Amino acid sequence: MGSGIAQVSAAAGFKVVVREVNQGALDKGLGRIKKFLDDGVAKGKVTEEQRATTLGNLRGVTEFADMKDCDLIIEAIIENIDDKAAAYTALEKAVGAHCIFVSNTSSLCITELASKTQRPDKFGGLHFFNPVPLMKLVEVVRGLSTSQETYDALMEFSVKIGKEPITAPDKPGFIVNRLLIPYLLDAIRCYERGLGTKEDIDKAMKLGLGYPMGPLTLLDFVGLDTTYYIANIMFDEFKDPMFAAPTLLKRMVLAGKNGRKSGEGFYKYS
Repeated sequence: MGSGIAQVSAAAGFKVVVREVNQGALDKGLGRIKKFLDDGVAKGKVTEEQRATTLGNLRGVTEFADMKDCDLIIEAIIENIDDKAAAYTALEKAVGAHCIFVSNTSSLCITELASKTQRPDKFGGLHFFNPVPLMKLVEVVRGLSTSQETYDALMEFSVKIGKEPITAPDKPGFIVNRLLIPYLLDAIRCYERGLGTKEDIDKAMKLGLGYPMGPLTLLDFVGLDTTYYIANIMFDEFKDPMFAAPTLLKRMVLAGKNGRKSGEGFYKYS
């Protein structure tokens, strides 16, 4: 997600500073951007000039101090409040008072995250979708303390990087995951109960409803661990059984079968 957000921002003409925890992770992320652009040039979807401009607008660093001149910071780290709070604390020592902080969280409370900073009025949510360079939507989430000026700036930024923003409530799952997670969890329950094979369940939703991929394939793409984490947060908030993680999902996560990124989920990936 981080590399995708950096790429679309750089492609839109913004000077982008990408900070990673170490050089290895940084090289991997920047390499992912270069490969995406190289593939785009090979397919005729990206010009060589566009590739050069995008890469020229990117600068990789491993220290928070190197972000001192940033006007907007988009955090896209692990879905853990303590880890995010630690990053905000380090950032506030480096950046100016005018800088806007944004989280790309897909499930955590923006108001709670903002309370971990000294600038809650300059804090909001920008929830992008994977793969970021291809997906047009971004959910703009306004916490209780988010100022009108910050909200307007985030809406404007979203449009400038070629996205179509919508305003989402500061509630677990926002809009998209509030509707998507119950669908994915129910697909797992149906598979558990023998409604059909995983292939037939996926084919039914693709060919019967015109979805680009079936729910079990989508779960592998999103990450079963990510889905499990979001489901638990939403169940804790709403106490609604439709958000309760199925037994099979929990066991697959415990077994490390998290989908594409681990090589196996509902399907195997070489």
